Amino acid sequence: MASQIQPTGVERFFGEDEIIVSKTDLKGRITYCNDVCRNIAGYKNHEIVGQPHSILRHPDMPRSVFKLLWDTISAKREIFAYVINIAKNGDHYWVFAHVTPSINAAGEITGYHSNRRVPNRSIVDNAIIPLYRSLLDIEQKAPNRKLGLENGFNALTNLLKEKNVTYDEFVFSL
Repeated sequence: MASQIQPTGVERFFGEDEIIVSKTDLKGRITYCNDVCRNIAGYKNHEIVGQPHSILRHPDMPRSVFKLLWDTISAKREIFAYVINIAKNGDHYWVFAHVTPSINAAGEITGYHSNRRVPNRSIVDNAIIPLYRSLLDIEQKAPNRKLGLENGFNALTNLLKEKNVTYDEFVFSL
């Protein structure tokens, strides 16, 4: 569904005191989202629960960042990341996401949980948008999507290696 939504270029905002919350199953299908999530995304509960979380994926969000995110949470680690999402009507909104795996008593991942807060606008404008544009450019120059993802991911991991930091350390250093 997200691939059919055309971006409007209009940005939406939510309050500093609000937290967007969603939970997914192991395949990334939404099992819960709070009122703040539904309101900013423009969906009713029955429209969003059961849908893949990618319904909120904005086309300006590099696939390589999502690969890093999924690799991290699949390895039972948390991650912090700046994300641009798309609403049902094509508007967009930036978030600073904290994504964690939900782990049962047996140590197995049973799903994923994400809390998203208002991001630091200066960091979004001066660091994240230029980085994401660069990664998208790398991904889109490849002859196919698979190679594009690989090239973008390599560029991202090389940046982290050059700075000798994890992605979380990089994000918090901005």
